[in-house]
Amino acid sequence: MQDEFYIEDMAMWDSKLFISHYPAHEENAAELKKALYEIKDQQVSQIDSEVAVFAKHALFESELNLLTLPHEPLQQLKAYVEDLIGTIAHAVNEPYWPEGAQAEVDVVESWYHITQNGGYHDTHSHPNCSWCGIYYLQEGESSIDGRNGVNRFYDPRHGADHYQDAGTAYLSADGFMDFSPLAGQVIIFPSYLKHAAMPYFGDSDRIVLAFNCQVNAKA
Repeated sequence: MQDEFYIEDMAMWDSKLFISHYPAHEENAAELKKALYEIKDQQVSQIDSEVAVFAKHALFESELNLLTLPHEPLQQLKAYVEDLIGTIAHAVNEPYWPEGAQAEVDVVESWYHITQNGGYHDTHSHPNCSWCGIYYLQEGESSIDGRNGVNRFYDPRHGADHYQDAGTAYLSADGFMDFSPLAGQVIIFPSYLKHAAMPYFGDSDRIVLAFNCQVNAKA
């Protein structure tokens, strides 16, 4: 008779990633695009943030204060981002926070990318924050077919796919996951997760707004 085993299932080093839709996208998209192009026309350089300039090609990037600007649609988006990040942070951290604590979210950096034909952003992660997000304002001609303009997220478990047999079938053999931009969609991910904007080819611009957030638990 076979002995019974006591087995405890422990999920270790799980990486959370969340997808949502900005409720005011249809209402505010045109005004947001107008505001971003006005900022772009006033930029003194292609990459006004001056961050990782050589990792970016054929795209325009603002300074890192976009959601602090006194433009109503930008302020509406900032309020939504704070609520969204707060909800996510509370949900995943509630067992570890003091009882009754609530999330206090600070958008510490925010910017846009207007990516033109042939543009891309090399692999990177975001320091000095806990949660990050990408809001797709306009996908242009991005498509999962051919991986045109997709955002690629890389498996943080380095070496997890170094050997593959039937015992590792539950592990992804790709080492990455691609997301095709969809206008109105918002992707939230932990800051350590390396990602890239793969080369984009199209006649219309690919436009995203991105943000980095710090979170504190407030009693």
